Amino acid sequence: LLKVLSHIDSILRSPRAPPLIFRPSKGPVQNYIKEKGQGCGFEHLPLTIEMWADQLMALKDLHRSLRKLSLELLPWNTADPQDKRESIRVEDLQLIVDGILEELENKEKNSQALSLQTLSAIVSHFQKLFDVNSLNGVYPRMNEVYIKLGEMTNAMRNLHELLELDSSAPPTVVVDTVGKLCDIINNNVTEQVQQLLGTQDIHSIINKLEEHECFFPPFQALIQDLLCLLEISNVDDILPAVQNLK
Repeated sequence: LLKVLSHIDSILRSPRAPPLIFRPSKGPVQNYIKEKGQGCGFEHLPLTIEMWADQLMALKDLHRSLRKLSLELLPWNTADPQDKRESIRVEDLQLIVDGILEELENKEKNSQALSLQTLSAIVSHFQKLFDVNSLNGVYPRMNEVYIKLGEMTNAMRNLHELLELDSSAPPTVVVDTVGKLCDIINNNVTEQVQQLLGTQDIHSIINKLEEHECFFPPFQALIQDLLCLLEISNVDDILPAVQNLK
């Protein structure tokens, strides 16, 4: 028994043993054992072995948890020869962790490749939308689009203020409001033309305009001849000039 205990004690004292495992007891009991020559540090072995037993049980629980995580991340990897073993080694756990890390690295690489494909698709879509033939023309066209967008934004903001519309009003509302204003202006112009020509009938308006087109060219020619004959340049001076000729 002492030989077995000595072997265990040498294992606990070895550099490979976890730190802080070998803790010789202190106090009067240890001093008494040393005085009698009976002490060799065996009194700590039960606690150490009990701790090791707990760690081995925890190792099994950790192995079970890592297996669940591995099945979540690697559902196709169902083979696990360690499941049937009664004892679990640290190497078994390290193997599972390495498999999970490798899968995560592969996923990261795939995600980066996918993002590059996505960026390429975005650039191609931009080229189609804004008629850009080469990659060198993408940045200039982006700048142009940005400038145009700023101009349109400023124009819409000014229209919102002029039309007394809420800033959240969509462009369709702005267009409808401008259209209504144009209709009002056109109606006012029509009424003014009708009042000027003294008629409410569109055909009469057309006849009046045709009469004016027939009358004004000869009248304008006569005025130009009078200005030349009287050697004046202002129409208002024609009547005084004629009166002076009498």
